Amino acid sequence: MEANITYFEKRGKQNTEETLRLTRKRAEELGIKQVVLASTHGYTALQAAEIFKGTDIELIAVSISTAFDREGWTMSAEERRRVEQAGVRVLTTIHGLGDGVAEGLYGEHTPGSAVAYTLRLFSQGMKVAVEVAIMALEAGLVQAGREIVVIGGTDEGCDTAIVVRPSYARKIKEFRICEILCKPRIG
Repeated sequence: MEANITYFEKRGKQNTEETLRLTRKRAEELGIKQVVLASTHGYTALQAAEIFKGTDIELIAVSISTAFDREGWTMSAEERRRVEQAGVRVLTTIHGLGDGVAEGLYGEHTPGSAVAYTLRLFSQGMKVAVEVAIMALEAGLVQAGREIVVIGGTDEGCDTAIVVRPSYARKIKEFRICEILCKPRIG
């Protein structure tokens, strides 16, 4: 098989539309019916709703745990309402690779942190994409081992998309990244 990877010169929000278009195209080519995306305040989710309009692809937006309210990183009730009205399912939960009891006790020196730092070698969006895939699976919104497209980003918007076969966090060794659709060249 031969496939293309799009590398963005810069990371961040300016790549959102192209990332979503590449994702839609590849999901349709592969017959994938679910796309999981990170969306802190709904920007990416609302953009995705527009770009995926007219398809039968389910969009699942994963927002960060309400434990990050003080930092301003959580989706407000109004933002969530707008995203859901656009036809996007929203999941708010704890990070799949960290921020649980282990990090509460030991700081950033946990196995989840090691996985997160390793994925950041590719890009911040790669770490986020893997993480939200785990979160959606843990919530029962996608199936283990079934291919989905997952989207992550750096700060705002999205800049990374991958095709994966997700696994539960406790079975992380079974997680598979099948394809990289796009990412920042220097993450």
